[in-house]
Amino acid sequence: METTVVSTSTAVGEEFDRNMPRICGVCGDKATGFHFNAMTCEGCKGFFRRSMKRKAAFTCPFNGSCTITKDNRRHCQACRLKRCVDIGMMKEFILTDEEVQRKKDLIQRRKDEEAQREADKEARRPRLTDEQSRVISTLVEAHHKTYDDSYSDFCRFRPPVRDGPVTRSASRAASLHSLSDASSDSFSHSPESDTKMNFNNLLMMYQEQGSSPESSEEEGSSLSMLPHLADLVSYSIQKVIGFAKMIPGFRELTAEDQIALLKSSAIEVIMLRSNQSFNLEDMSWSCGAPDFKYQISDVTKAGHTLELLEPLVKFQVGLKKLNLHEEEHVMLMAICLLSPDRPGVQDHARIEALQDRLSETLQAYIQLHHPGGRLLYAKMIQKLADLRSLNEEHSKQYRSLSFQPEHSMQLTPLVLEVFGSEVS
Repeated sequence: METTVVSTSTAVGEEFDRNMPRICGVCGDKATGFHFNAMTCEGCKGFFRRSMKRKAAFTCPFNGSCTITKDNRRHCQACRLKRCVDIGMMKEFILTDEEVQRKKDLIQRRKDEEAQREADKEARRPRLTDEQSRVISTLVEAHHKTYDDSYSDFCRFRPPVRDGPVTRSASRAASLHSLSDASSDSFSHSPESDTKMNFNNLLMMYQEQGSSPESSEEEGSSLSMLPHLADLVSYSIQKVIGFAKMIPGFRELTAEDQIALLKSSAIEVIMLRSNQSFNLEDMSWSCGAPDFKYQISDVTKAGHTLELLEPLVKFQVGLKKLNLHEEEHVMLMAICLLSPDRPGVQDHARIEALQDRLSETLQAYIQLHHPGGRLLYAKMIQKLADLRSLNEEHSKQYRSLSFQPEHSMQLTPLVLEVFGSEVS
């Protein structure tokens, strides 16, 4: 059996039009490339190589000028070989058996090297471990079980009441809302520096408005939204507790540490959760029915002032613009909840280990799904620092509210339990 020979093929010249059909210069069949210095089909390539290696001497049985075609190319080997030479095929381009083997070996070596490069590249590609994938799936499932995006339970709360006199805080909040209407494009598309500039303008405007002696008394007597929002917060606390119990490792903590973590982080996790319903266009929280679309002025009618709401809206805008995947959002909530430096925590090391595992999982997920988002993790962790400040301001305002019996009686037992006593 004849040894298979790899032919030498010359590169196609730049003048060759790759869109033109390739025709064998010997027989007119479809060509496969340049072989031995000429464009030929596989059949004529093999014929020329065999003829040269055998040093064959053919004789034409006709008149020595046969026209060679695809159909009759086997009829006259002499004229076929002559045609090969005439179009430029050269025996010098035929490799020896040793050269053929070296070329085969080179081709195989290059294939092996390419396969190894691909294998190394695949090995370096970021991936999630089975455990990390399970943690993410567990957290997403926990969120789905504890966050109803139809907001169907809201109709069971005490109804929202938006009537009554316009307080100074509500008036300022309305100004904030109207500003967002006028510049909704900038809040949706501009960098955060533009957002900061808008808020700074607002603060200057508020300072210029001054205060009236009766404003405090007026606001204290018209907290029409407090019952509804107290029910909403109480409901949200229950959902945060349900979410926490499904975080891997949380239930293994002592009851004291579980309570300390929940009391300290509940409002922060609620603020993170609320970003799902936050609307950048008008900076409101849309929770289904029109009655449950909350403007900033609604929250002032529950006793909170713009010292809390201005940074809260900035936080919501910044978080929304990160465009987090659901997986990233739920991991951020879990990391927030499992913070070992919360007041009252005893087993710091164990909680820190749980949080570190979640942080590593989040970083691995970002690396896998946001190859260009090198700063995303740092921005997410910065949001946790922002939440600490918001938590402080919320606690301050809550204490002020709860010291007034006519307002504290509107709160639910769960809200009083979670926010009503400092964890020491």
